[in-house]
Amino acid sequence: MLGPMLAPTPVLTRPLALRIDVELAPGEIERELDALHERIHRPGDRLHDMPALPAGTPALRLRYREADGEYYVYVEDLMQRRLAGYTVFNRLIEVGRRADPWVRAPHTKFAPAYQRRGLARALYRWALDGGLCLLSGARQSAGAHALWQVLAADYAGGYVDLRQKTLTWQGETVSPQQCDGLHTRRLLLGRGWTLQQFMARTGMY
Repeated sequence: MLGPMLAPTPVLTRPLALRIDVELAPGEIERELDALHERIHRPGDRLHDMPALPAGTPALRLRYREADGEYYVYVEDLMQRRLAGYTVFNRLIEVGRRADPWVRAPHTKFAPAYQRRGLARALYRWALDGGLCLLSGARQSAGAHALWQVLAADYAGGYVDLRQKTLTWQGETVSPQQCDGLHTRRLLLGRGWTLQQFMARTGMY
């Protein structure tokens, strides 16, 4: 499980956006969340009786599990008896062995009624404050891009080039041409990390 909050690190600025072209149909998301909610309440299912995390409000319940080094956090609306959404912090097959323990790629799905309410941001902060470093995917939805922009004001990071399982630091900002490249990813450092520490641990150039 992720560790406690660590000491804060300096903030870097990063104004450019990555590719924004991933959108999911609301009906597709709702069906997936309904199926997951049913599994969470089905005795014998691996999603049943997951440990809880503090939610900060009695209306919501957070369920957490770890599988093969990946972290899943589900947000349940107790009043409406439905799953609001979830975030999974995936391992990246694109990174090498040295980077694998320290970095994850978050992917989030929330029902339309629960979007833009700060829930995904709270889950990302939970991971970052626990010391996990986050790397964006090759493509982002408009909502994911906006979320990373907000988080970038509070967590150190920048842009990296990822290819052939090698991370290469590109800087706090990159050119529009670099930003549009599929190998360009955005990096947010978890609490307690410095860029130099991350480079030493992961072998990033």
